Amino acid sequence: PAQTLVVRAEDIPNDLTQPRGKQDWQLNAHSIWYPRTTGIWQTVWLEIVPETSIGFLRWTPSLQHWALSVEVRLAGVPRDDLRVRIELEADGKLLSRDTYAVISGEVHRGIVLSDPGIDDYRNELLWSPSHPTLIEARLELIDGRGEIVDDVYSYTALRSIGVQGNRFVLNGRPLLLRMVLDQGYWPDTGLTPPDDDAVRRDVELIKAMGFNGARCHQRVADPRYLYWADRLGLLVWGEMPSAYRFSKRSIMRVTREWTEVVERDVSHPCIVAWVPLNESWGVPDLPDTPAQRHYVQALYHLTKTIDPTRPVIGNDGWESVATDIIGIHDYDSKPRRMVERYGGPDFSIARLAEQERPQGRILVLEPESHLKKPLMLTEFGGIALSNSGDAKSWGYSEARDADELADRYAMLLAAVRSLHLIAGFCYTQFADTYQEANGLLYADRTPKFPIEEIALITAGEIPDATGGETKWRERLMQAQAKLSEEDQRIG
Repeated sequence: PAQTLVVRAEDIPNDLTQPRGKQDWQLNAHSIWYPRTTGIWQTVWLEIVPETSIGFLRWTPSLQHWALSVEVRLAGVPRDDLRVRIELEADGKLLSRDTYAVISGEVHRGIVLSDPGIDDYRNELLWSPSHPTLIEARLELIDGRGEIVDDVYSYTALRSIGVQGNRFVLNGRPLLLRMVLDQGYWPDTGLTPPDDDAVRRDVELIKAMGFNGARCHQRVADPRYLYWADRLGLLVWGEMPSAYRFSKRSIMRVTREWTEVVERDVSHPCIVAWVPLNESWGVPDLPDTPAQRHYVQALYHLTKTIDPTRPVIGNDGWESVATDIIGIHDYDSKPRRMVERYGGPDFSIARLAEQERPQGRILVLEPESHLKKPLMLTEFGGIALSNSGDAKSWGYSEARDADELADRYAMLLAAVRSLHLIAGFCYTQFADTYQEANGLLYADRTPKFPIEEIALITAGEIPDATGGETKWRERLMQAQAKLSEEDQRIG
């Protein structure tokens, strides 16, 4: 007989206790908030599964032991005669095949791989942006008669992430994070991607622009985005969409949804950090209200409890109280001021507790607990073209034309790269988003100046002055010269 599936969604447009990210609570989009999204906006599918099936799977790599931990939970009708066979391979080579007993509906095992010992061979199996090797996995649920009850295809990767001193480290080695802010909106479909090709194209474009990572800002990334980031090698910061009112209701909603987000996406090798809160949104009195401080600290520790393997940025931007990385948002358009602020002879983490930004926010609330944390500029730039023709569009600063945009981008990037204590950066932003027209690309993903030039500036590379690369070399050298001239004027 035919069956009907009814989905009931509660979505009150102006409810500030509801996690909403950049979706505006006002009728018309204003400032940095955008038109609302309604309905089911991420991937939905129907799948026929047996009465007892593999319902949850989690992978955790360990380079120290050259091993993969796997957690399997069954769903449906309980049975006591089941085993799980797990087969792992990479590049067509078998790495492991074994069978494990299901106890109380779960399997928890550590799978030790054969360690090649030599770094060159080890590196072939490690996942990184430049070499995103994935380990393909097949899991078979087998009953007492040896018949396959359910099977699942998955993948994982060997890689480690963390912080050491004032640096972010990937696979035990320092890596400068070169990220771009990606808000994930499309011109005609909002937060819903037009199709899978569009998602893949965004990941490819970010990498083509010289970035090795993206901050998925104020949205839960579509699983297809994370899939392509895994496959193509893009580092991702996972972030919780904010609520904008502090109350028992908002605490419960954010905590519940954030827990679901981390548990859903924890096995993606591309995710290298978690961000539960942004710019004190939802905790507006954080410096003076103990309850709000405890809430930020609780979200930090909750995230570390669910996933102790990744850095957590408790409140990105300013007013940091619990974090593994100090994230700073600074849209100053003057490169030299940025250098003086974060790279001068008197700079120290302790000074951040006394230093206000133009938004009037203190950067660090508890300096004694932040002294040895890495520092990252996690929002800056936001340069718009003043010739867009749309009176409502804006940026944090403006360039007259594409050449000036390229010059200013080069100067900002040169300034940021000169800051030796900066462990990474995130430029605002990937593409124009509604009225916030300060992307390196237009909303339709057309570059505002040549994407090859964007890539060279982002990566800080000055190629040999041959052929068409001459002007890019000259632009970067001119940016350094302009920075020096500005230094002399200010000095």
